[in-house]
Amino acid sequence: MTDNDSGQLDYIEREEPESSNSGTGLALPEQGLPDKLYLLPISNRPFFPAQVMPVVMDEAPWGETIDLVSSTPHHALSLFFVDGPLAANGEIDFERFPEIGCAVKIQHAIKENGKIQFIAQGLTRVRITQWLSRKPPYRVEVEYPKSPHDERDEVRAYAMALINAIKELLPLNPLYSEELKNYLNRFSPNQPSPLSDFAATLTSVKGSELQDILDTVPVLRRMEKVLVLLKKEIDVARLQGEISAEVNRTISGSQRRFFLKEQLKVIQKELGLSKDDRTADIEYFRERLKNKILREATSTKIEEELNKLSVLETGSPEYAVTRNYLDWVTSIPWGITHNDNLDIAHARKILDRDHDGLQDVKERILEFIGLGAFKGSVSGSIVLLVGPPGVGKTSIGHSIAESLGRPFYRFSLGGMRDEAEIKGHRRTYIGAMPGKLVQALKEVGVMNPVIMLDEIDKLGSSHQGDPASALLETLDPEQNNQFLDHYLDLRLDLSKTLFVCTANVLDSIPGPLLDRMDVIRLSGYISEEKLAIAKHHLWPRQLERAGVLKGQLRITDKALRTLIDGYAREAGVRNLDKQLAKVIRKSVMRLLDDRSQKISIKPTDLTDLLGSAPFRKEKTLQGVGIMTGLAWTSLGGVTLPVEVTRVHSLSRGYKLTGKLGEVMRESAEIAYSYICANLKSYRADPEFFDTSFIHLHVPEGATPKDGPSAGITLASALLSLARNTAPRKGLAMTGKMTLTGQVLPVGGIREKVIAARRQSIHELILPKENEGEYEELPDYLKEGMHIYFASHFRDVARVLFD
Repeated sequence: MTDNDSGQLDYIEREEPESSNSGTGLALPEQGLPDKLYLLPISNRPFFPAQVMPVVMDEAPWGETIDLVSSTPHHALSLFFVDGPLAANGEIDFERFPEIGCAVKIQHAIKENGKIQFIAQGLTRVRITQWLSRKPPYRVEVEYPKSPHDERDEVRAYAMALINAIKELLPLNPLYSEELKNYLNRFSPNQPSPLSDFAATLTSVKGSELQDILDTVPVLRRMEKVLVLLKKEIDVARLQGEISAEVNRTISGSQRRFFLKEQLKVIQKELGLSKDDRTADIEYFRERLKNKILREATSTKIEEELNKLSVLETGSPEYAVTRNYLDWVTSIPWGITHNDNLDIAHARKILDRDHDGLQDVKERILEFIGLGAFKGSVSGSIVLLVGPPGVGKTSIGHSIAESLGRPFYRFSLGGMRDEAEIKGHRRTYIGAMPGKLVQALKEVGVMNPVIMLDEIDKLGSSHQGDPASALLETLDPEQNNQFLDHYLDLRLDLSKTLFVCTANVLDSIPGPLLDRMDVIRLSGYISEEKLAIAKHHLWPRQLERAGVLKGQLRITDKALRTLIDGYAREAGVRNLDKQLAKVIRKSVMRLLDDRSQKISIKPTDLTDLLGSAPFRKEKTLQGVGIMTGLAWTSLGGVTLPVEVTRVHSLSRGYKLTGKLGEVMRESAEIAYSYICANLKSYRADPEFFDTSFIHLHVPEGATPKDGPSAGITLASALLSLARNTAPRKGLAMTGKMTLTGQVLPVGGIREKVIAARRQSIHELILPKENEGEYEELPDYLKEGMHIYFASHFRDVARVLFD
């Protein structure tokens, strides 16, 4: 390497004419570089002879190498690329070490903060011939490959292609222009070898691909490889430029629209054509309040909030809170009511259309509407529909709303634990909202809708409050004309709203809340009612959902009866609906094979479609010590057989099984004590129980049972055992019993009568005090029934044992 007059450095890889000895020649030591050099591994990317750039290395373990190189007269060392991170101790994998590196001259070496930085000026390619030191500082014996001089037109053509590619790349990435200046200060564009090396340094490919370029000494082959990499780089740079331009266009367009809108606002404001956001909001809220009838306190409160909004800055948090409040308070239909349709015939038509059976419930609803028709308006009321799942409580609420022509809103109270869901959050909380009742009024747009509070018996309570207590004000006709929502902090008149609540049981509803509601019981359906519901409602609806024509698929009445008795014996019709849907799904699979066929479902087809029936016709247990009772559950009425047997005669005693609750166990003890004390009166052995160990069992032992209504049933089974006489066949009973034999009234008479009819039991013993309740039952339930009313257990024994 020598200095010329221009200060440029001569490139060591001088291109010499090809000699007869083809291949690459070696640079001689006389050219200025020694045959032994210190070595540094670099991990980022290979260093090329055409490069001048800073290099940063860790002072440990490479500081000693830099010091030794700095002490030499030529200041030269070799840089070799290592793919992967360098080891902290400087060790390298000699097996995977590259063949070719780059000899560089180091300048301005600086040590700082554990790092060494120096300027590396690429000189020529270098190949290791022998390792003189295999530990840092590494020292090797080298040779200098040189590329043969090639004056073929092909080389010049590739050189022109590289120059054009570099020209094409420069506008796409202005950073390359500075590197090009440094290159032109050192080399002529007509030198193909440094030109190809420089072009390779402009690419951003992986280090291993650049090492392949460095390993290629012949100029033509090297230029071919570099041109491919350069073209890829141009494509990537062009794509990156297009992406950046698209992003800039989007941002510029958005900014331009924003500035134009702001200018338009200013112009319109100056001309009086528009108002600012705050003025627009205030006018919007005032416009909402037109044609609404406000109480004086409400009007004053809203005016205060509007005045407050007028002085707040639109960007302040308080502005957003106040605006949100005004948005809610002005959206409530203050004083707006819906005109009721009080036509009794119209209401009856809708109820009959939507519901089969439930005649007593329909009459109760028609009485309610009739009272409104008599006085000209239906005042607010609170109705509670109680019954097992699937008997149509929610659909009755829809029918009531449609009969009156009022909007309908439903929300479920099941699992609700926060009283704020009813009465709203206070405005001091972030994200505060009004309660569900205010939301309902906003949605329906009138102050007298029909609001259904579903599952009111499943309300919860927590540390956040008791929603049941919050409902006390809502459902009290004497208080709800002054209902206070915590968020609005205003009084609302809910006295014209018709509340329809639903529940499965009354036990979990607090007494004060239950006292405020008019209870209407929906007991469940007998088989005839279920058949009518299935034919008129469930089956047509399932066919419509499945897209099946009535002519393609039909089901016989006999098949429906079999399905009801064997697969859907519960009080409601929800499971019946599911079974019908399953029948249709199975039948559609057959229709897919031949759409032209017509399918008729018969009783014999049900086993193939639905499997074996889970319910079979129960055989009524009969014999000595066996009696059939009647019970009521949240799912409807059921029959309850009781069995008593004498285990042995060695000692006195008894035991109870059948998962009986505490109240039922006490009923059994009362029955046992009464029968023991009065055996002689009923013509039984007075000493029978003195030496008898009795076992009393209520079948279906896995099902919990409780309640006092089985008192006379338990006593009858015990008396039958003591007399060794079977009671009268085909008879069931229900009734509480005292220790003196008095028979007290029980609840659920309707459900129990339905359960008896379901089991084809037509003779019942009921408490005398339930006679009035029985007489109020619909005629279709009483038809064919023979009822014995008992006020004392003597009346029961007289019927059972003549």
